[in-house]
Amino acid sequence: MKLDKVKEFVEYAKEAGVSELKYESGDVKISVKLGGDTPVYMPAPAAAPQAAASSAASSASAPASQSGLLEVTSPFVGTFYRSSSPDADPYVKPGDRVSKGQAMCIVEAMKIMNEIESEVEGEIVEICVENETYVEFGQVLFRIKP
Repeated sequence: MKLDKVKEFVEYAKEAGVSELKYESGDVKISVKLGGDTPVYMPAPAAAPQAAASSAASSASAPASQSGLLEVTSPFVGTFYRSSSPDADPYVKPGDRVSKGQAMCIVEAMKIMNEIESEVEGEIVEICVENETYVEFGQVLFRIKP
């Protein structure tokens, strides 16, 4: 793992306000202890880790193969919610058009509800996660056709 990725990992731990953060993927194991008493375990993502998001309410977008779709990924570990409350309509559904900055879902991390906003304009092609499901850092949440 490159040194800049380790630095991003430490910054993620600081921003999350946790006392300990652990990452394991194959032979790579990282443990950061910052003080306090709230340990958090961060399991390895299904794919290679991506750069951490610059703010808690933003999401990463990356090319999704050669189909021309963009993938919106989770900026952290947490629980995925399609709407703001159990009785509310989902923020988006397949076929909806989204604009840059539009809320698409919520990822709850450490009892904080974080709205994930679209970084692009386009059409929701696929919602890759079931409502109220645990998601990992870097996991694909949506696929968007720009």
